[in-house]
Amino acid sequence: MASKSVAKTKKSEVQAFDPSMFEADAGSGNENMTQEDLALPFLKILSGQDTLLDDDTFTGRKGDIYNSVTGDVYKGKEGIVVVPCAYQRVFIEWAPRGVGSGAPVQIYSPADERPKVERNKDDNKDYVIGGNGTYIEETHQHFVLVINEDGSCQSALIAMKSTQLKKSRKWNSMIQGRTLMGKSGPFQAPRFSHTYILRSISEENSKGSWHGWAISLDGVVNDAATYQQGKSFAQSIQKGDVLVKHSNDEGADEVSDDRDIPF
Repeated sequence: MASKSVAKTKKSEVQAFDPSMFEADAGSGNENMTQEDLALPFLKILSGQDTLLDDDTFTGRKGDIYNSVTGDVYKGKEGIVVVPCAYQRVFIEWAPRGVGSGAPVQIYSPADERPKVERNKDDNKDYVIGGNGTYIEETHQHFVLVINEDGSCQSALIAMKSTQLKKSRKWNSMIQGRTLMGKSGPFQAPRFSHTYILRSISEENSKGSWHGWAISLDGVVNDAATYQQGKSFAQSIQKGDVLVKHSNDEGADEVSDDRDIPF
């Protein structure tokens, strides 16, 4: 009987891993990426009408804060720590819910000429006259860095509208009012020089209840890398390098206006 020889495989040498290889190849593989291929995460407060809550495997609850890209859920009562980097005020024209692609019909800056609208007393939306049901919402866009527990940062956008416009204006006033002492005396602090804690709180009036933002000052940014990242993000916004892709489920509100709650 012929003997069978067993081939012996030569043990391959194990190469030690060197993390510096990542830095040497920084950006490789992303050469063809443009802003059209990326999605800026939205941070929103989950409402009772959010379809995410219909998924039995979803761990979030009404009032929690949700990241639309990573899927991360933050407990609303605990909140998140953010660095505000830039701010924009826009007016977004929407088609009726369930009609069209869910993307805005048009986005207007404050300087743009907008269609004439008429406020509906039932839901307090500003409907475009002759617009087949489209309506325009004033929206405040807060571009932020979210500070994770490990100290890392992620850029995101918080869109505030209807009942939350008052919160937005208050936050802007808080930011604008921050001063620091320099060699020549006090000066207005950069927007991205401080951190804030954003929580969700229950709000109500005689017509219903909903969750809104509660914003409080946390402190001065004390990490140089975080500060530089916030500054770079702010500069990108000002240059128009960041593309915002709105959808009609981004908002935290269950209401249309702080004067009336239709639900």
